[in-house]
Amino acid sequence: MPLRDHFRSPLDDVRSWDELHGGWPMVIVQYLSKILPEPYFAGPGVYLGRFEVDIGTFDRQNGNHSNVDPDVAQAGGAAVLTYAPPKPTSIVEPRLPNQDVYEVRVYDSKRNRRLVAAIEIVSPSNKDRPENRAGFVSKVAKLLYQGVSVSIIDIVTTSHFSLYEDLLTMGDVNTKREGRELSTTYAVTMRMRYENTKRLMDSWHYPLAVGQPLPMLPIWLSETLAVGLELEAVYEDTCKALRIG
Repeated sequence: MPLRDHFRSPLDDVRSWDELHGGWPMVIVQYLSKILPEPYFAGPGVYLGRFEVDIGTFDRQNGNHSNVDPDVAQAGGAAVLTYAPPKPTSIVEPRLPNQDVYEVRVYDSKRNRRLVAAIEIVSPSNKDRPENRAGFVSKVAKLLYQGVSVSIIDIVTTSHFSLYEDLLTMGDVNTKREGRELSTTYAVTMRMRYENTKRLMDSWHYPLAVGQPLPMLPIWLSETLAVGLELEAVYEDTCKALRIG
């Protein structure tokens, strides 16, 4: 079955895109677990860009804040008030990047769980504001410079930005000057390597279109070892599990 448009009618009227994004990473992990050689393994990661409360900062008995030093209390000593800081010098509401993360990471268990590959599934929040796009691109660039193979899967049809193109622009690559028009929905795998003294980035870029099948992506585990991720298969398995027609 071809790629569906999960962000527009009629599918968007009855099913939410985040159902697909939430389930896709685990299906990818299940697929990779069958083909990854030892000592490599994969794990999913889904993080929603929202504030969380650390319940450890509250008194579990009555739900109130406690200023009593827990170490002193456990030792049976007298209760001692901890340092009470003054009021903040300013209180602001910053517009910091607040993004959802849907990803799969592949590790080498024989190298102290060394990260060797990352598969990033783009969400609308990764593309909706300039600071979010910059944060996503900076994250990918950092992984690449650390020698991690990075794959990006972007099926968000409601935003006309290419994070891959932004990454190339950061690296001073002018795609328009080279006559390359990059699709805003695509799948790409990138890796850094050295050729003599030059640092080069290899890319396997595939435009995606609604109604068309998805490609196979190379996932690099080392400089000479890669496995193939059948995007079409894992996408269809995810849709079937969620009963997305």
